[in-house]
Amino acid sequence: MPASPKYVIVIPDGAADEPFEALGGKTALQAANLPAMDRVASEGIVGRSRNVADRFLPGSDVATLSLFGYDSEKYYTGRAPLEAAAMGVTLGPDDWAVRCNLMTIADGRLSDFTAGHITSEEGGSIMATLQQELGRPDVEFHAGVSYRNLMIYRGKPGATVFTRETKTVPPHDHPDEPAANYLPKGPGADLLIDLMKRAEPILANHPVNLARIAQGKKPASAIWLWGQGEAPHMPPFRELHGLKGAIISAVDLVRGVGVLAGWDRIDVPTATGYLDTDYVAKGKAGIEALRDHDVVCVHIEAPDEASHEGRADAKVEALERIDGDIVAPIVDALKSYEQWRILISPDHSTLLRTRAHDRAPVAWTIAGTNIPASGLRYDEQHALDGGGAFFDQGWRLMEKFLDLKWSGR
Repeated sequence: MPASPKYVIVIPDGAADEPFEALGGKTALQAANLPAMDRVASEGIVGRSRNVADRFLPGSDVATLSLFGYDSEKYYTGRAPLEAAAMGVTLGPDDWAVRCNLMTIADGRLSDFTAGHITSEEGGSIMATLQQELGRPDVEFHAGVSYRNLMIYRGKPGATVFTRETKTVPPHDHPDEPAANYLPKGPGADLLIDLMKRAEPILANHPVNLARIAQGKKPASAIWLWGQGEAPHMPPFRELHGLKGAIISAVDLVRGVGVLAGWDRIDVPTATGYLDTDYVAKGKAGIEALRDHDVVCVHIEAPDEASHEGRADAKVEALERIDGDIVAPIVDALKSYEQWRILISPDHSTLLRTRAHDRAPVAWTIAGTNIPASGLRYDEQHALDGGGAFFDQGWRLMEKFLDLKWSGR
């Protein structure tokens, strides 16, 4: 009887892009030196998938659900509930989770949605103060990682505050644009806007911000509330596919999707969710997780962060680090197993030109058991021209990836 197959998913978040002038008219995937990813593509296949349905904003929430094989039309309720799952915050049937960015608003504009990549320690101190000053029985503030935090609204049966008609906007999609143009609208908007306004004087006088300003750093001058949703209900991955999974990520959103799927959460202490993350440690963690898991997902946020900052050189560097420190050793480790497959795919596109997410289909590559060699390299153009499969419903790719009888055509 053959040993159980091993599967690895590597997500270079936001890696997909369009040709960019600063890269000589190439995409970041084309400009980067990626021998390991190109080896996967050459020994395997290259294709495309659309991970964000037209009615959704092109965010990592919907796109990650899709990559993990869950139809967002059925299971998506909002971004923040996914993060709440990772943070261990339980939502009742009438509760709503809301993403709470600590960010910099300067001259009325969405200057920096990360508040200068504020540290988790600094962010935790600010969130504790917000809970002390603004918290109440129905409003809670919870510290997450860096600028990524949560506000929880505890509802009551029959009392509607938020609905599916509540509209909020992710600040990272509108860099340097007027904040007033993107305030919440619809049911519950008054509550969100009131909390945002009441937070301003608290943040202006907070010791963390006074210290950051004195050091020449950007302050967390505002909170931005968005991505609201109710508790999602997803069937466990093991129930659907009979496989035990693990998630390795420094981002609560991605961790949360894994947790809701029933995967084990494996934390890498030196992973940051930013450009300075510990790529080597993530690669080692992925290899170690293969020992007692059937499916291991390694997510790296760095390419997405580079695009949001409009830094083409940093995006290329991040992709090269992922290639050498994560993909290369994992592929070598996989080849020691009798049956295996690897999938490399961004969740969504993040464009250097706009510094925002995009809903265009992304390029993926798969190699391993029963996958024929294409001789191609891994980039957007080869995925488009190489004749590989295209999944208009991206969530269907997972089932094919796990099917060792599927050859990619």
